[in-house]
Amino acid sequence: MPFWSFKNAAEPDQDVELRIEGEIVSDDDAWIYEWFGIPAATPNAFREALAEHKGKNITVWIDSWGGDVFAAAGIYNAMKEHKGKVTAKIDGKAVSAASVIAMAADEVLMSPASILMIHNPWSSASGEAKDMRHTADVLDEVKETIINAYQTKTSLSRNKISRLMDEETWMSARKAMADGFADGMLYAQVVPDEEPVQNSYSFSRLAIVNSANTAMQRFFEQWQKLQTTNGAAPTPEQTGDSPANSRMLTIQQRVSLREKVHVHGRYTR
Repeated sequence: MPFWSFKNAAEPDQDVELRIEGEIVSDDDAWIYEWFGIPAATPNAFREALAEHKGKNITVWIDSWGGDVFAAAGIYNAMKEHKGKVTAKIDGKAVSAASVIAMAADEVLMSPASILMIHNPWSSASGEAKDMRHTADVLDEVKETIINAYQTKTSLSRNKISRLMDEETWMSARKAMADGFADGMLYAQVVPDEEPVQNSYSFSRLAIVNSANTAMQRFFEQWQKLQTTNGAAPTPEQTGDSPANSRMLTIQQRVSLREKVHVHGRYTR
C-alpha cells in the first residue's frame, strides 16, 4: 500500500500534494512492510503514482529518517524527470537518504522546527579480508553518487560536502539555507543574522531507528509475541509447522542473505 497521498488530484488545474513518510525501501523489500503495515516509500510505486500527474506542479512533504540509498536514488530521479515544478517541504526531518530525495526538488522549504542531516553511507559485510576491502571501495563510490546530488543543489565544492558528510552534519532551516541545501523557511520571513549562530544541535546515532536490522528485528519480535499464548499448550502455529511460520522463516532467510551479499542500503544506521 502506498504511504504517500495525492491531494487535489481530481482538479485538473490544481497542484498535487503528496507526502513521503517512513523508511525509504527497495522494491524487493516493499512486500514485507506492506504485510506488517509499516509506512514506507518505494521507487516503483512512487514512479507509477507520479506518472498519473504529468505536467502538474507537485508539493512533496517529507518526514523520514531515510533508508535505502539506491531506492532514494530512484525516487530522486523520478522527481527530477517530472514535467512540472516540484517543491519539497520538510515538516519534520529529512535525514540521510531522505535528504537526497529533497535535493531533487526545484525548491526546498523547511519548517522552522525541522531538521536535515547528511552523513556517509553505512553498510555491513561478511567474508574474508578482500570482501571487506571491496565493501569499503563500494561505499566510497556510493558516497560519490550522493555528493553528486548535494552538489547539483548547493554548488558547494565536493571537498566541503565530503567534510560535512564525514562530520554527520545536522542542519536547522537556517543552516541548511546558508549552505544551499534549502531555499527558504516555511511560516517565517528569514532575516540574515548579524553574527553566525553556533550550531549546538546534537543527536545520538543510537537514537535513530532506521536500520534494516532493527526494523526486521521488530518484525520478528512482534511475530513471536503473536505466537505466544498465556500458558496454553503449543499450537501448530507455535511448533513451526504452519504455513505462517514457514512464511516467517522465508523472511528471516531473505533478510540474512541480503545482509551478506550486498550494500543493502542503510544510508544511515
